[in-house]
Amino acid sequence: MTDFYLLDSAEQMARIRDLAAQALTLWEVDYGELSLIKYRENAVFKVVTVTGERYALRIHRPGYHSNAALRSELQWINALDQSGIEVPAIVPTITGEYFAIISADGVPEPRQADLFQWVSGEPMGSIEKGQFSSLDEVYSTYHRIGTVAARLHNQAAFWQLPEGFTRHAWDADGLTGEQPFWGPFWEFEMLNDEQRQLLLRARAKVHQDLIAYGKSPETYSMIHADFVVENLMIDGEHIRLIDFDDAGFGWHLFELATALYFIINEDYYETARNALIQGYREHRALPDEQLKQLPLFLLARGFTYLGWAQTRKETETAQEMGPIFIEVACRLAREYLRE
Repeated sequence: MTDFYLLDSAEQMARIRDLAAQALTLWEVDYGELSLIKYRENAVFKVVTVTGERYALRIHRPGYHSNAALRSELQWINALDQSGIEVPAIVPTITGEYFAIISADGVPEPRQADLFQWVSGEPMGSIEKGQFSSLDEVYSTYHRIGTVAARLHNQAAFWQLPEGFTRHAWDADGLTGEQPFWGPFWEFEMLNDEQRQLLLRARAKVHQDLIAYGKSPETYSMIHADFVVENLMIDGEHIRLIDFDDAGFGWHLFELATALYFIINEDYYETARNALIQGYREHRALPDEQLKQLPLFLLARGFTYLGWAQTRKETETAQEMGPIFIEVACRLAREYLRE
C-alpha cells in the first residue's frame, strides 16, 4: 500500500471519501450527495439522501480518542440533548450503536465513524474573519455565547456520569504537566530561547495556581473545550453547539477563556468579555472572586494552542498561526508573572 500519509491532501480525501461511502452502509443510508465540508482534524461530510434527508458524517482521525472515550462523548451529547440544550442529534447505526469502526482499502488503519442529523443555520462567526458590524452585534453575540455556556455547565455540574464514562482532562497536568494533552508547548520550534524560558517560568506558576484553585461542581465538570464562534450555529432563534471532539473534564473558566482567546487583540474585546460574563451570570453564578482568575485560564489556553502547533508543525495552519500564538502567549505570560 502506498503510504497514505505521503499522499497529497486530494488523494487522501479521495480515499477517505471511499471509506465514508462504505460507512454509510452501516446506517443503510442511500445517499445522493456525499461532499466534504471539513478536513482539519477529522473529516466531516455532508450527506444528502435520495429522498432529501440531510446528515453530517464524521470520520475520526486515528488515535485521538479510544472507543470508550468516543462513546462517552456521544453519551454526553445525548444527555445534553435530553436536557433541552440544542446539540446535533445522534443517528444510531442499524444495530443501535452510537458509532461504527470501518476499514477500507487505501486507508492504513480502521477509523471511527458517527452520524448526526444535519444542523441548519450559519456559524455565529469565524475565527479567521473575526469581524462584527457594530459593538451591539458584538455584545449580542457574546451575551448569547455566555448563556449557552452557563446552561451547558449547569447540566454537566450535576450530571450522573454513566458507568464506564471516560474522557481526557483539561486539568493541571493536562494543561501544564510533563505531557500536556496537546503536547509539550515549550518545545515549539518557533520559540527563541528567551521566549521558551519565559513560558517555562509561567508554566511552573500556572501549574501551581491551577492546583491551588481546586475542583468542585461549582468550578469544574465536563466542558466543551472548543467554545468558539465557529462551533455555535445560529438558525433563527435557535443556537446549536457543535463539534464536541475536544470535550473533556475541565474548569468552567477555561471554557470562557476559550470563547475569548481569539479576540483578545481586538478593540472590542472588553465589550465581548462583559457581554459573555453577563450572559453567563443570568443562568449560573460566577462570583467576582472566581472571575479574578480569568487571566490564569487565558494563559493556560494560550499554552494549549502552542502545543497544538508544536504537534502539527508541518501544517499550513501551524506555520501561519505559530507567530501569533507565540506573541499572545508570551504577552499573557509576562502580564501574569508581572515581568
